[in-house]
Formats: sequence, C-alpha cells, structure tokens
Amino acid sequence: MSISLQGKVAVVTGGATGIGAATAQKLCELGASVAVLDRNEAAAQATVSGLQNAGHTASFHQCDVAIEADVKRAIDAALQKYKALHVLVSNAGIQRYGDVVSTSSKTWDETFDVHVKGAFYATKYAIPAMVAAGGGAIVMVASAQSFTAVANSAAYISAKHALVGMPRSIALDFARRNIRANCVCPGSIDTPMLRWTADRTGSPEKLLETLGKMHPLGRIGRPEEVANAIAFLASDWASFITGTTLTVDGGLLVPTGGMGFQESGIGTEAAK
Repeated sequence: MSISLQGKVAVVTGGATGIGAATAQKLCELGASVAVLDRNEAAAQATVSGLQNAGHTASFHQCDVAIEADVKRAIDAALQKYKALHVLVSNAGIQRYGDVVSTSSKTWDETFDVHVKGAFYATKYAIPAMVAAGGGAIVMVASAQSFTAVANSAAYISAKHALVGMPRSIALDFARRNIRANCVCPGSIDTPMLRWTADRTGSPEKLLETLGKMHPLGRIGRPEEVANAIAFLASDWASFITGTTLTVDGGLLVPTGGMGFQESGIGTEAAK
C-alpha cells in the first residue's frame, strides 16, 4: 500500500522554489490539489506551470506571509477554487545574519514576521477550513537549527526554535477536532537559499563541500528528501503522530562534537 493524498487539497507557503516547490510536486504526485502561496510571482508561476503541464491540479496565489491580509486572501482564494482544505505546509522562510548586538530591530522583525507570524497567519486561516472538512494535517518546516545554533544567526535561530513550539500548541488545542500538527527539521539542503548563503562566502563550492562533511551521510540533502517526510506527516500513514518533530538532517545532530571530532577524536581512538 502506498501513501495517497487523492482527493485532498493542500496549501504550501513558500512553494515557489526549494523545499516548497519539491513539496508541491510530491503532494501533487500523491493525488492532492495544491495551492502554491509565494511572493515570488515569476518562480511560483513557473513551478505551477510545470505541475499543470505534468497533468497535476495546482494554482498560484500571490502572498507575502508576513502580511495577514495577504494570507487570508490567498487561503480564501484557494478555498473558493477547491472548496476544501486538508493539508497546510508552512514552509516560507528567509535567512538573515547577525548576532543579537549587530542585528537591527528591522531585521529581527522581518525574520520573525516571515517565519513565525507567517506560520501563525497560515494556521489561523487554514484551521477553520480543516475543521469544516472533518480534519487535517499541518506541517511546519523548522530546522536542525531549532535545536542547536550557528554563529551570527540570532534572528533565524530564534525564529526556527519557535516553529518547534507552535505545532505542539496547535496539536494540543485542536486534537479533538481531528487536526494534527507536526514539524520537520531539515539539515543542510541544496536549495536556492543555501546557494545564496554559499555565494556570500566567495567560495561556494568549498562551503557546500564542508557542509556535506558535517553530515554523517557525507552530503547535503535534496529538497525532495524533505518533501517525502512532509508528505508522510501530511498523510494518513501518520494518523497517530501529532505534536512531534522529525529531523531530516542526514544525521547532522547525532555526532557529539561534530564529524571532525568523531573522525579524529575519542571514539575513533577507542575503536582502534
């Protein structure tokens, strides 16, 4: 028996590129109708056109998730088109750098507006439709950095930590209305956002190689690998899973002291 989302309607925020686009693709392949929400019109239209040309049911709805009215309008439009809503994937995100001293209030607010307010607005307007449909599944895209930290990323890390707590609250508050809420926590994934970060270093390929070595599997992940986990949590195969986090990180969080220490440290010496 394979996972099926036949007859389901899904909303994917940040669905134009990267993990969001891969998720829209996967959900369509499993039979769902998918509304792609994004502020990047050109990229989102290209993603949706690709899905439609492949015979899938998908639509684009312009939306800046940091603006409540935009989110309400986009979800209302998806409901008007598809008449129901069963799955929400809250994926929209941005990367900003700085410690708590160097980060401006504007950058802090921008980061939280997209990640945290965006997830809040999406769930706020999706849940009533899910209740009307008899239940649903919410999946938020957090990060391996929801449990750890990288230097000079105070706003991003704080926002990603919040995305672990929010689905737990939703899971508790709406369980009796047949709504599940979970999150996935990716490691380093080959997305346009990661490539943007790599380009900032001046040695992008070196950074990507280093990131790959940080993961015990020896490489960075692919967007579709995260999409597979999201699809699982959105499906009935995960019908008794709610309020939890699923790390999709190639083992990134496993080795104490990181892979460099593992390869030359106590564990290696003791095994000789």
